[in-house]
Amino acid sequence: MTVGFRIRPITTRVDPALVARAAKLPVANIGDVMNRLQALSGTFHSFGGKKRLCGPAFTVKARSGDNLMLHHAVDAALPGDIIVADGNGDLTVGLMGDLMLGHATKRRIGGVIVDGAVRDIPQLAKMDLGVWARGHTPAGPFKDGPGEIGYAVSCGGQVVMPGDLICCDEDGVVVVPMADAERVIADAEKHQAKEIQAEKEIQAGTWPREWVLASLKDKGCEGA
Repeated sequence: MTVGFRIRPITTRVDPALVARAAKLPVANIGDVMNRLQALSGTFHSFGGKKRLCGPAFTVKARSGDNLMLHHAVDAALPGDIIVADGNGDLTVGLMGDLMLGHATKRRIGGVIVDGAVRDIPQLAKMDLGVWARGHTPAGPFKDGPGEIGYAVSCGGQVVMPGDLICCDEDGVVVVPMADAERVIADAEKHQAKEIQAEKEIQAGTWPREWVLASLKDKGCEGA
């Protein structure tokens, strides 16, 4: 097996029941209960027509400017999978465009996360597909390889393992390690319930604010 040019089947994925529960929650709340350390960097933007999705990670590592492995990923990923592509953050070449992503839509792929650039932006916005990427450019890619599928990748400053839970909305993307997904989603549901209560208190004018001044004083803020 050649490191850097290899394919390994992804046989384990996060429980679909957890995916369904996560899909009901704001991505920010899921990130909050992981100590705010599992979000992709804020440079990622939503380009597809679908603005909210959750699903298991189908990991791909590509050489800068080359999308041969991404072509195979679109053919090999299962319906509902989210292709997570490590494109080294390179914004000089668009790794995916309307043809590849149209094919992904036809195959019912859940979405695509590209640590790099995409292109054909007007067409992507009309697709029933979630697409998040660092940026966009009209420049096209090569198709020579190498690359990897089914191994750990780096995307937006996060390590993503095959099968991890990926959650996306217009705020961005968070990664939930598969082994921790049950606890994280349960915690996020509780967190969401607290936020719903806080919203009611805000509307009623009863949202507690005493803690702000108390915290300033506790931290030694002059004049508090």
